[in-house]
Amino acid sequence: MRGEDRSSGSLFSYVDLESRVPGDHPLRVVREIVNEVLASLSAEFESLYSHTGRPSIPPEKLLRALLLQAFYSIRSERQLMEQLDFNLLFRWFVGLAMDDAVWEATVFCKNRKRLLAAEVPAKLLAGVVSHPKVHGLLSRERFSVDGTLIEAWASMKSFRAKDGSDDGPDPGRNGERDFHGEKRSNETHASTTDPDARLYRKGKGKESKLCFIGHVLMENRNGLVVGGELTRAYGAAEPLTAIALLERHAGGRRVTLGADKAYDVADFVMELRELGTTPHVAQNAYDTGKAKRRSAIDGRTTRHPGYAISQQVRKRIEEVFGWVKASAGLRKTKLRGLARVRSQFTLTLAAYNLLRLPKLIGAST
Repeated sequence: MRGEDRSSGSLFSYVDLESRVPGDHPLRVVREIVNEVLASLSAEFESLYSHTGRPSIPPEKLLRALLLQAFYSIRSERQLMEQLDFNLLFRWFVGLAMDDAVWEATVFCKNRKRLLAAEVPAKLLAGVVSHPKVHGLLSRERFSVDGTLIEAWASMKSFRAKDGSDDGPDPGRNGERDFHGEKRSNETHASTTDPDARLYRKGKGKESKLCFIGHVLMENRNGLVVGGELTRAYGAAEPLTAIALLERHAGGRRVTLGADKAYDVADFVMELRELGTTPHVAQNAYDTGKAKRRSAIDGRTTRHPGYAISQQVRKRIEEVFGWVKASAGLRKTKLRGLARVRSQFTLTLAAYNLLRLPKLIGAST
């Protein structure tokens, strides 16, 4: 018989959130790893908070909520709080009971600022990489590196002369500003909205933007991120940061490093070889008749089969950048200041690793 379209409220609910989430849901694996990593950071959290006063949002719950924001492409903290209010899966993952109140978005952002300032996301990423279930998935000899532009939360109108000699925008909320015929550079101008942002362009024919550069060090076995950094945008940022990331994560072992043509610089290649690293860098050599350039990579490197493999695998790092920008919403950051944007970028890299772990762990068992 046809059922009646009628709803009746119930005074009590005896169904636990744990039973609402399927046993094979991918977030179960993610939550288990995240909880173990956060438990290992308990001492770090303890040092960030006073022993007196009103209790704040637990840092463990706050970080789990931020991970959900990246997982499900939630564009604002206000929308995140709205989802937490009615989404049972989100409540289960964060650790909120059915009757627990959801935090105000402004209070959530204020508590988030404390964790970002303490560089907790970097420790979270390191904890995920060193987790027993993850450590065995990583390559210890084959790495790739690359950088990408992260657009700053600042408009070109805010890029003003440091000495105050230029004219500002017309009056009004969004006044006009004519840049025609005006020469601007990072030496003479700076953004009044975000002074850490730098004017930079990706290549010839590309427009200049106020941005930062995000750097990623990826292991080549499963394409997981083992290290990340965000710097101001300048010409030598990519090779210099690549060296720093390699020294931090290679551990003095004999390794290979894959990279694109932008890293085909004699000083960079020489530095890698002094570190005991084989530079699997794409060759940037050309002869146009008007200009000629020789690559710093020669047949001593390119003749080995491993060079071709590295050149093929290194392109997987674009999958990281694609997810970070398109899905996690970091094409243009919503935060200001180098330290805060760096923490946001690192947290997003940790979320990328966690999102890929259920499939990788399932394939390895």
